[in-house]
Amino acid sequence: MELLREFCAENMTLVPNAVAAGARRIELCDNLAVGGTSPSYGVIKAAVDFARANDVRIMAMVRPRGGGFTYDAQERHMMLDDISCARLLGVDGVVFGCVRPGENGHAVLDEELARTLVDAAKGSGLGCSAKLPPVQVTFHMAFDALGKAVQLETLDELASLGVERVLTHGGPAGTPIAQNVARLRELVAYANGRIAILPGGGLTWQNAREVAALVGVREVHGTQIVRLPPTSPLC
Repeated sequence: MELLREFCAENMTLVPNAVAAGARRIELCDNLAVGGTSPSYGVIKAAVDFARANDVRIMAMVRPRGGGFTYDAQERHMMLDDISCARLLGVDGVVFGCVRPGENGHAVLDEELARTLVDAAKGSGLGCSAKLPPVQVTFHMAFDALGKAVQLETLDELASLGVERVLTHGGPAGTPIAQNVARLRELVAYANGRIAILPGGGLTWQNAREVAALVGVREVHGTQIVRLPPTSPLC
């Protein structure tokens, strides 16, 4: 099976070139400098219109701000509104992550919020009059903020909620992806097809196929996951 390359796009600027270069799925966001936040209505609409004409899937980031992944009540409502907006515009999926402090001070999954957000992605449109189709869910690199000791049980929890995939670097941010291959393989083996592991962070068009083969995955993610023209800012 051909390797699926998910291009992480900050707005629409690079999307046409990325698709021309082989990206088949787009994670659409804003503010990559802080790890990505929710894109605007206009950006999502333009991306969905383009994607429908080019047989490409759009995953919209749902994150009200940069910083950590623990959210207050107001931010939770914002995330629900962002999911509603994204679904109304016809995205194929949404991308979010949420954690809370655990008993020992280390981050654990905020299962209550995760369940609420998954229900919003899979449900009937958050009060919208039209019945909307369910969309896919990716749990993003908030997963890497979890202690290693709880990551496997978190995969169980996310799979049971109906999350399709987990985006992870397999280790601390900034570490070379090659150092994290063994951990990524552990995650793939434990997931055992119940939920997909999507490696990201440090993957490029040059190493993506090799890393995917080593890890045992069919999907990869990144801002340089396809070879963009030399004039593109991220090349």
